[in-house]
Amino acid sequence: MIANYHTHTARCGHAFGTEREYIEKAIAGGLKILGFSDHTPQLYPNGYVSPDKMLPSQLEDYVDTVLRLKDEYKNDITIHLGLEVEYYPMMWEALLRFLEPYPIEYMLLGQHYVDNEIDNPPYSGRRTDSLERLHAYCTQCMEALETGRFLYFAHPDLLNYAGSDELYVKEMGALCRFCRERGIPLELNLLGLRDHRRYPRDLFWEVAAEEGNAVVLGSDAHTPGDVYSDQDLADAYALLDRCGLPGDRVLTELEDRF
Repeated sequence: MIANYHTHTARCGHAFGTEREYIEKAIAGGLKILGFSDHTPQLYPNGYVSPDKMLPSQLEDYVDTVLRLKDEYKNDITIHLGLEVEYYPMMWEALLRFLEPYPIEYMLLGQHYVDNEIDNPPYSGRRTDSLERLHAYCTQCMEALETGRFLYFAHPDLLNYAGSDELYVKEMGALCRFCRERGIPLELNLLGLRDHRRYPRDLFWEVAAEEGNAVVLGSDAHTPGDVYSDQDLADAYALLDRCGLPGDRVLTELEDRF
């Protein structure tokens, strides 16, 4: 693992440590590339404030801090400025206009909600057996990725679907096929592995193996110590092996996409 494009900062309200600490950990772990991708601010109606994303007023400081450190560490590691973005159709164009003045290099699609967190608030990690919700999640993610704005698809198996495995395979198969046909890598999320969350889900990665998807490993770092771990890496390759996904489909870096 020489690159991690999924790194948060304290601005989202649930990550800890300074940007410098994340960078130093990445260098110590042998990474050559570190991308910061904190949760993007959204321009919500009616004064709503998200509990897990940076505020619009924090974006300028985020950009300035990362760019300053990018220059400071240019001889030691490549640093990229990105955002982890929710695709909320009703807010999408306004978000793009808001971000346009800033030199954001990439976006990761990290879809935590179906529709959006105001009109349809249940977090996608909440257990559901609703086929309608599963289908809506997959459809919204495909619509997001069709914009061509995203470097890759973060934790694509985040939706906690507890219904029929057969229906899950059908819906996720269509989603994986869509991503493969458009060359969009799927992220195996190391935070989910290290915290023993419901994702990464073996059944999803068995589908991805069958569909021929490319994979990228994302630390989803919320503390400096999360940036790189030999154990995370070993666990990731063990999962891919048992799901039948060969190691040569794991992309070590995505620099040709910048």
